[in-house]
Amino acid sequence: MTKYVLNSGNANRHPKLRREFHQELISGLGHGPKFLICSFAQIRENWNFKFESYTEAITEDMPSDVEPSFELAMPDTFKDQCTNTDIVYCNGGDDTLLKYWMSQFDLAEIFKGKVVGTSSASSSMLAKGYWTCDWRQCANGFGILPIKFIPHYGSDFGNNDPRGPINWQRAHDELKSYGDPSLPIYTLKEGESAVFKQ
Repeated sequence: MTKYVLNSGNANRHPKLRREFHQELISGLGHGPKFLICSFAQIRENWNFKFESYTEAITEDMPSDVEPSFELAMPDTFKDQCTNTDIVYCNGGDDTLLKYWMSQFDLAEIFKGKVVGTSSASSSMLAKGYWTCDWRQCANGFGILPIKFIPHYGSDFGNNDPRGPINWQRAHDELKSYGDPSLPIYTLKEGESAVFKQ
């Protein structure tokens, strides 16, 4: 079984929801779960910094009897790294950059049997279609999950953007009519998660 745990993004703003998200990732994996931290949605210069910040946050949210270990994902070894981990943890960032790296892999295959935790842009990539907050338009994900997705829904994300605040209802309406209209749309608020099992 593969378990996908999609987070809407900015979980650090919501400590209780962040803890629930992190503890859902390790559920049933014992006392020493192995995390693979994937920052492909970020520029390379940020990967090490992100690795440190995510490992610190995850460790902080663990029960007292759980000691996770961590590895930084790298594109040239990503497939093998996925084989040797329990949890693939993909953080958010830029949709286009993430697609560039992830399109090089058969994600459904390399994620098989793993727990996959995602946030914001990386949650969007799993969906059939999504609305991107950065580009403010609909786009196709990899379709691993038969859903549509809008990250950061209803938040102040983009309020300081020159384009003005995001019109979340318009985003929802645009995504509803994009692609397959029968697919459910997940509009999680920041920090919230949804679990899918395949």
